[in-house]
Amino acid sequence: MSGEIERAYLARTRAAYDTVAADYADVLRGFMADATWDRAVLNAFAELVDGPVVDVGCGPGRITGYLAERGLDVSGIDLSPQMVEVARREHPGVSFRVGSLLALDLADASINGLVAWYSLVHTPKELLPAAFAEFARVLRPQGHLLIAFKAGDDKRHITTAYGHDVDVDTYDYPPQAIADLLAANGIRETMRLVRAAEGIERQPQAYLLGVKA
Repeated sequence: MSGEIERAYLARTRAAYDTVAADYADVLRGFMADATWDRAVLNAFAELVDGPVVDVGCGPGRITGYLAERGLDVSGIDLSPQMVEVARREHPGVSFRVGSLLALDLADASINGLVAWYSLVHTPKELLPAAFAEFARVLRPQGHLLIAFKAGDDKRHITTAYGHDVDVDTYDYPPQAIADLLAANGIRETMRLVRAAEGIERQPQAYLLGVKA
């Protein structure tokens, strides 16, 4: 059953983001200028990490590019080939490639930092343990993991996004559930921030930072 869930999740998520890639990038371009809490969390991560970093589920590369501007040796991975094309065009000095967060094309203990910035928003609960196990596998000891996600305990089916028809589910997760997954994979939580919804957001937003033992 989990195999069927994974195949459906990958296919629907890839199709949705291939469809919206260009418009998604246009809508979020420049968003960081007004995202005070996002900048604060990412700047703290950039100060803590030294060495190779991977932005998993990087989309059009806006977070990857932001971290690169802060001097990090960072690359991006995304499930959507169209998103990767946009990311390469928007950030020509940064490396991007297609891949799944459930099966990262990285050697064991090969990176010092991993960012999953709203990358789990479409990942069903049943697949979260596999995702966190993969994150832990590729992190070196004392490597840092930063997760950003929508805080809550809800599932919604999305049929339109960024002016396009799509067919994808989104999930909100309780921060403690994410912290428990960190702990279960040998990653010690070092920071948790939950902020109120702002602007068009419908629910609180959460950021968790952890370090691998």
